[in-house]
Amino acid sequence: MFEKVFHLKENNTTVRTEVIAGITTFMTMAYILAVNPNMLAAAGMDSEAVLIASCLAAFVGTWAMAFLADHPFALAPGMGLNAYFAYTVCGQMGYSWQIALMAVFIEGLIFIVLSLTNVRESIFNAIPDSLKKGVSAGIGLFIAFIGLQGAHLVVNSDSTLTTYVDFTSA
Repeated sequence: MFEKVFHLKENNTTVRTEVIAGITTFMTMAYILAVNPNMLAAAGMDSEAVLIASCLAAFVGTWAMAFLADHPFALAPGMGLNAYFAYTVCGQMGYSWQIALMAVFIEGLIFIVLSLTNVRESIFNAIPDSLKKGVSAGIGLFIAFIGLQGAHLVVNSDSTLTTYVDFTSA
């Protein structure tokens, strides 16, 4: 049965390998279910609603990739855009989460149009690889920095703006 549905021999894999890969992928992505609601709650959204939406989005996206696209990719909400949404657009710029969410919706519509007309691919191919890697690394560092602040391991400093917490003072 598994062979018919997943073409294991054709893809040079086994049920055991795929189960381990699935567990590993789930464990890698599970942090999103904890971080995403807390991050978007900072923008004023209901954390329980965000948790449910994150779970549903991950389920639908992963299911679609598995059974419609026939690719072993797991999808979940993007942490980079969510961090920008919560801390920059809503936090620093002062927009309500409803207005910011409308902007994300319009951005999604534009993205769909660009994807259907192959303009997205042309834009993507025009960006140098070094810039693509730099942006990815920058988003990762930004999310890590927010996590370190949330864990109170990185704190405010008047002289350097940020510093690590002083573990010796109690």
